[in-house]
Amino acid sequence: MPIPGKLLTTAMAVMPHTDVSQALNAALSLDVPFWPQLPNYSYYEDMYVQAAEHFPGILLDIDAKTLKFSIEKFMQEFEAAMAHFEEPHYFDISETYSVVYHRFLALDLSDRPAIRGQLEGPISFGFNIIDQNDRPILFDDTVRPFMLEFMAKRINVQLERLQKRNANAFMFVDEPGLQFLFSAMAGYGDVKAKEDLDLFFSMVNRPRGIHLCGNPDWDFLLNLDLDVLSMDIYTNAEIFAAYATSIHRYLDRGGVIIWGIVPTGFEAYEKENLDTLHRQLESVWDVLTRKGADRDVMLQNSMLSPATCCLVNPDKEKTVEKAFESVRRLSERLKEAYKID
Repeated sequence: MPIPGKLLTTAMAVMPHTDVSQALNAALSLDVPFWPQLPNYSYYEDMYVQAAEHFPGILLDIDAKTLKFSIEKFMQEFEAAMAHFEEPHYFDISETYSVVYHRFLALDLSDRPAIRGQLEGPISFGFNIIDQNDRPILFDDTVRPFMLEFMAKRINVQLERLQKRNANAFMFVDEPGLQFLFSAMAGYGDVKAKEDLDLFFSMVNRPRGIHLCGNPDWDFLLNLDLDVLSMDIYTNAEIFAAYATSIHRYLDRGGVIIWGIVPTGFEAYEKENLDTLHRQLESVWDVLTRKGADRDVMLQNSMLSPATCCLVNPDKEKTVEKAFESVRRLSERLKEAYKID
């Protein structure tokens, strides 16, 4: 499997930096680097805006920092969009929509154990993009099937470009909206979501997985056809550990878990240290092994990351960079303890 595991380090992509070089250097400080998304640098670098490039019907106002949708505009632009459906560059992220992505692709990344890209997933994109009636486009039976295929093509094109820089490249499908599936998203429940996500992932090339910082239905998520799952274990440790049977099955079929253990919020970070974070992670692993998970398999199929993204710290990027350093130090400590090369 090209996703390396073995307690290597990575992070989620949204970062508070306004300096592209500084953000790239932070990403490159981890074992498995990625291209940062920097909404404080430019609204074009917002994860929803990047996913919306070339999507018919989009109403983007960069100055007002708004992203909306018009079904009338969608109908007007649909035929032109379909005319480009076999053109890979149409689905890639342009330099206008991400300076950082193109800087990342210009680097020599061949010596890394893997590299990673990301794109907003269809559930979250569809739930957050609102039409002229203030209704999420996820609920539109005309738009949703097109959206699933459109986003799958965007992910595949990015993955192909990344794999030219490193054969072990993989993709995060960022899906923060999955935590709302069973509450706020009335009219679009888990059965329809499972059907749509199964269809979506059938169109997405491997290796691929989901990243989210929230607390979804973990059984639902662990039973999707994923290669990697990245989540906030710092906040959700007790909840996640309760799904030992599904986690066990997921690991046994080769799935990789990226344990988001180091908080990036200023207050939470300041009250923790390597010892407390080490104990919290080990306590989850202890529960899972008592319930049947093979610890050696789990360690081979695990990576470490910060717990969440954070754009609102009073010290801007400083705590986030400290969290990256703590992830590296915790990885070194654990690899030494478990004798992992």
